Amino acid sequence: MPGRNSRVFLSLGGNLGDPEKAMAAALGMLDAHPHVRVSAVSSLYRTPPWGKLDQPHFLNAAVELSTSLQPHQLLELCLETERRLKRVREERWGPRLIDIDILIFDDRIIHETGLEVPHPRLLERAFVLAPLAELAPGLDIGGRPVEKRVAAVDTGGIERLASGRDWWRG
Repeated sequence: MPGRNSRVFLSLGGNLGDPEKAMAAALGMLDAHPHVRVSAVSSLYRTPPWGKLDQPHFLNAAVELSTSLQPHQLLELCLETERRLKRVREERWGPRLIDIDILIFDDRIIHETGLEVPHPRLLERAFVLAPLAELAPGLDIGGRPVEKRVAAVDTGGIERLASGRDWWRG
């Protein structure tokens, strides 16, 4: 049952096929949901692979949503969006057409089966922090703004593309 609107941040990424097209389609699907509004989108970032290194570079972006969905409802919507875009989960950190992760859901801390918020590896991942810092530099994560968090990780190889923030609007 939808409730009041929450401020949510997502990370999107992909490195197979046309990741920009897949991420734009995902954002369109999320924004079309009656209880979800895409509030802001970062530029696109070309990022080196993480975890499993023998694969193509990724495109990544951060997204701010306003939603009246509860966390598990939003998670299911994100997973359904991935499925509709033909995401197949074969190997952890492996190549993918599309990946949608919930990073922050208001100021909630959630440790449940299938859902951890804030995202458990958020502070380790420059490919998540760099787009998030562009989108919401003052966003507090664990007592420090994201712009300070991104300064504490290795951002080598991460390139902000000249896509602007409306790249997803066809």
